[in-house]
Amino acid sequence: MARVSRTPGRTQQAHFYRVNESFLFVDLPGYGYAQAPIAVRRELAQVIENYLSAKRPTALVVQIIDPRHAPSALDLEMNKWMVGQGLPIRIVCSKIDKLSRREQQASLLRAQSMLSQENIIPFSSETGEGKRELWQVIDNQIASLKSRAPVMPTGGQQT
Repeated sequence: MARVSRTPGRTQQAHFYRVNESFLFVDLPGYGYAQAPIAVRRELAQVIENYLSAKRPTALVVQIIDPRHAPSALDLEMNKWMVGQGLPIRIVCSKIDKLSRREQQASLLRAQSMLSQENIIPFSSETGEGKRELWQVIDNQIASLKSRAPVMPTGGQQT
C-alpha cells in the first residue's frame, strides 16, 4: 500500500513497488495541481521526464488527470512529450465520482479532444469504477511487452 496525502504534490520522487513478483510499478511525482510554485512543478515534470527517457522496457505509462478541470498546460505538455517519445500511454480521469454523469461525459470528451487520446478510463478509488478496465489494460500491456522481449540464451555467459 502506498501512503497518500490529502495535499496534492506530496510525492516528489519515484517510489517503486514490486507487484506479485511479476512487474515493477513506479509511482512518479505529480506535477499538476500541487500547491507548489510553477518552478517546483516544472522540476517535478523534469523528474518524470528523466525517469521515462531512460532506456528500459516500459509496458505502460498511466497519465492521471483530474476530470473536474480541463487538462492543464503541464498535462498537455507532458502528454505531448510522452507521445513524442513513443511511450505507451493510457489516460485515466481520477475522481470521476465527484462529477454527475453529464459532467463526466463532458469531461471525458474535453480530455479526449485536448489530449488527442481515445479510450480514456474514467476511474474512482471510492467506487471502484474503472479499476477492472485499468488492470486489464495493464495486464495486456505487460503481456505484450513480455512477448516482444528478447529471449536470453541458456547456459554460457551473458556478453
